[in-house]
Amino acid sequence: MQSNTFKVVSVNISEKKGTIKKPVEFIELDELGVKNDAHAGHWHRQVSLLGTNSIEKFEKDAKRHIIYGEFAENITTEGLTLFETSPLDRLIIGNVELEITQIGKKCHGTSCVIFKEVGDCIMPKEGIFARVIKKGIIRAGDTVEYHKKMFKVHVITLSDRASRGEYKDRSGPRIIELTYEYFWKNEYPVDIEHTIIPDDPEALRILLEKAEDDRVDVVITTGGTGIGARDFTPEVVKDLLDKEIPGVMEAIRIKYGSEKPNALLSRGVAGVISDTLVYTLPGSVKAVEEYLEEIFKTMNHLIYMLHGIDAH
Repeated sequence: MQSNTFKVVSVNISEKKGTIKKPVEFIELDELGVKNDAHAGHWHRQVSLLGTNSIEKFEKDAKRHIIYGEFAENITTEGLTLFETSPLDRLIIGNVELEITQIGKKCHGTSCVIFKEVGDCIMPKEGIFARVIKKGIIRAGDTVEYHKKMFKVHVITLSDRASRGEYKDRSGPRIIELTYEYFWKNEYPVDIEHTIIPDDPEALRILLEKAEDDRVDVVITTGGTGIGARDFTPEVVKDLLDKEIPGVMEAIRIKYGSEKPNALLSRGVAGVISDTLVYTLPGSVKAVEEYLEEIFKTMNHLIYMLHGIDAH
């Protein structure tokens, strides 16, 4: 387990893209990135970072000394394997806060000035990129705090009987189990909250509004997607959505409905409330397993899209 703190060994600037950056006494960061640096702007790769472990490995293979900034990194660090971090992780350096947005990048090969001068480039493989969350000044010698993104998920079971203790909720715990498995496979820490409520529209609305306020990443409901008198989950969710994502649920209904026509009767919806993804699943364990198998295929990409990260 690596330490949560490491340090800055050099800060570097270049005025033109595709050129080597030069070490400077300090760099000042604002909402666009590093002031006076060519890569500053309204985009997700405002600040570039590279670790000395990557540089030293290249020096050994190339049999030559590398000056900090030669691979066009704004910040050279020591003590953490940067390319093992993930988008949405945070770096705090004094008053500055950075959010990691990309690991590696496309290499332009011989058309790149850096590639021509150095003979190769490790930024595409082992460099990382970030955007500025809080502005300030960074100097060599500053301590960096690394904070892994903790995803928050809220699972909501809607059932009159389960809420009264007359029926054991099985679909909610199965969602939790599969969700833990998904985030574990992707090496993302996750905190999952589970709430059982009766089939009450107002109770569901309150939980969804609280999830939005608490910046929960994903809400998954189970129950209330049919056509019974007490089935209202899609209506409550649709009323709160900023954007619906119809293709997800349509694809699931088509996939399983071709073999089991009753699967076409579910009215589940998917969409976004602010920065929170919301999925409404049927109330059976089998349906939960089928739905999540498809939902997890696009969840990572949707989370990145919500945060303005181009992960194509």
